[in-house]
Amino acid sequence: MLSILLIVFLAIFSLDVFDGDYGFWGTVLGLLIHNIPSFILFGILIISWKYEMVGGVAFILAGMSYMVFTVVRESVEPWYMLLILSLILVVPAFLIGILFIVGWFKKKKIARAA
Repeated sequence: MLSILLIVFLAIFSLDVFDGDYGFWGTVLGLLIHNIPSFILFGILIISWKYEMVGGVAFILAGMSYMVFTVVRESVEPWYMLLILSLILVVPAFLIGILFIVGWFKKKKIARAA
């Protein structure tokens, strides 16, 4: 559930494309481009329902890469303010990744006990 909420939260950010005057196809293209991270995370989520470890590693890497890209791409002084603001998306991604890994360990433990 948390991963679906995170993906929907990311997709909401793509709605700012409707503020511009891009025309129909420009708006559709902008919407698709803005939703690339949501599409990638949705694909990872589908794979993660069967392979929890993949989801755990992928969501943690997604959170770390978002943090790095945010700090490198933006030029706001002081730089640690961007780091703090990026935690809004990074903390849920880390939490989801940790929960997938915990689920994988629990499933492995149950399978070993059976």
